[in-house]
Amino acid sequence: MRRTWKLNEADLEALAIGAAILGTGGGGNPYLGKLRARALLRQGYEIRVLPFDALEDEDVIVSVGGIGAPVVGIEKIEKGDECYRAMRALEAYTGYRVTALIPAEIGGSNSIEPLIAAASADLPVVDADGMGRAFPEVQMCTYFIYGARPYPAALADEKGNTVILGKVQDMYWLEKLARTVAVDMGAAAGFALPPMRGEEIRRTAVPYTLTQALNLGRAVLEARARRENPIESVLKVTNGVLLFVGKVVDVQRRIERGFARGWVRIEGFEAFRGSSLVIDIQNENLVARRDGKVVATVPDLITVLDLETAEPITTETVRYGFRVAVVGLPAHPRLKTPQALEVVGPRAFGYDLDYRPLKGEV
Repeated sequence: MRRTWKLNEADLEALAIGAAILGTGGGGNPYLGKLRARALLRQGYEIRVLPFDALEDEDVIVSVGGIGAPVVGIEKIEKGDECYRAMRALEAYTGYRVTALIPAEIGGSNSIEPLIAAASADLPVVDADGMGRAFPEVQMCTYFIYGARPYPAALADEKGNTVILGKVQDMYWLEKLARTVAVDMGAAAGFALPPMRGEEIRRTAVPYTLTQALNLGRAVLEARARRENPIESVLKVTNGVLLFVGKVVDVQRRIERGFARGWVRIEGFEAFRGSSLVIDIQNENLVARRDGKVVATVPDLITVLDLETAEPITTETVRYGFRVAVVGLPAHPRLKTPQALEVVGPRAFGYDLDYRPLKGEV
């Protein structure tokens, strides 16, 4: 019997909060995913987590998650089995028997999608992911950055359609073709990445991120229960930096080529009175500028939190008038190597900026 541990309903509540914080505004809103996962638990399904150090070399691991623009998830509710069907289609195409699933990203609803598919398939989910946060594009997974093969992959939509990408030239073509298919599927689909062996996961994944998200969410919930400042709890657990406090005064957001793109402007108060912060978004928060000066960039995490509750605010739900704290959280070391920065650093998103790690004081 493999060594695993189980998630309960209270864990799902904490995971949804922690994963949304790590999602840097993207990865999809975890609320609906949390409800679907909770419904499975109440129907008698189990959600089992496989510790990162329990992986075996010959394990066959598939990473699943949603692909598309997060804002679409508010208007077009998933059927709920898209990732499961994409994984099964990949099994049928390759002939492999999958032994565990793993998130493509720990951020937002994409931390919960693998739990739903795994419970349906009676499989465990590995305590790790491919980003340590959320990113908008597929090639930004550490799996591919560190050499995993980018094919075959599968997509499935809520209408019953399934598409197999049998062979692609590289990880950038995987993103391009998968994004095109997802747009035709209505800008949202379930996505199963190519099967990987346990050895590959140990070499390429960001470890123990499900545990990280759980601990982060629990810290927020415990701070609320004790009537303490939950923002301070987030900073303590993550070794993060408070970037800004203020009110959202403008939001520009559009759907473009399957992404939600735009920016958010926040006017400061308290210690930040008289200043403003602008955050650029592409599904996730990418770059934060205070009074025109860059204070944080990808791959470090830029997260917008409700000022009173530390409830994470995603890019599709942020609105005028929200009173928020903006925090910067340090990225995992696997995202900050020269090899990784070529794919997930500011220049990979078209900015004429070099990555500079977060400072203790901004």
